Amino acid sequence: MSHQILLALVAFAFATSVTPGPNNLMLMASGANFGLRRSVPHLLGVALGFGAMVALLGLGVDRLIAEAPRLALALKAVSLVYVLWLAWKIAHAAAPEGQAGTGRPMGFLAACAFQWVNPKAWMMGLGALSAYSAGAGGALVVAAVFTLVNLPSVALWAAMGQGLRGLLQDAGRRRLFNRVMAVLLVASMLPVLSGH
Repeated sequence: MSHQILLALVAFAFATSVTPGPNNLMLMASGANFGLRRSVPHLLGVALGFGAMVALLGLGVDRLIAEAPRLALALKAVSLVYVLWLAWKIAHAAAPEGQAGTGRPMGFLAACAFQWVNPKAWMMGLGALSAYSAGAGGALVVAAVFTLVNLPSVALWAAMGQGLRGLLQDAGRRRLFNRVMAVLLVASMLPVLSGH
């Protein structure tokens, strides 16, 4: 891979990793509700899980799914149901006044697994593989670049959520924030609902 192509890949990885999507919205909500330190397994799961997904797609899993339309439809349905469930959890994450929160942030393995039902992750991964990889070696380079770029990008969203913790000490504001984040998470699924 030439230096120019590598730089273009890094720019693509950054632009797609740092913009809003299900992972970043959930990490912002996690940072706001649980703090940055408790959100570290979640953000590591996003970065490493996405890198692993891209590597596997580049090594042939994408062709298996393309040849099985029912599997692709099932993945889409699971995506919708799972994101709706996550949105409900985020919307109800605020602790009642005077009580400590009993919820937990998403763990490492759950965040890794989520990449397989995250429509933005699929678009990012398949787009990068079609534009920047040639063969298995190229797919592994794309996966490595995305992992390295994705980690600080998603950490930024968790840190932004952490920065809002002071503002969200009020239970009413925290409830409103969580409900807005839940609506945004569901809205991020509109491309899946519309079939694009």
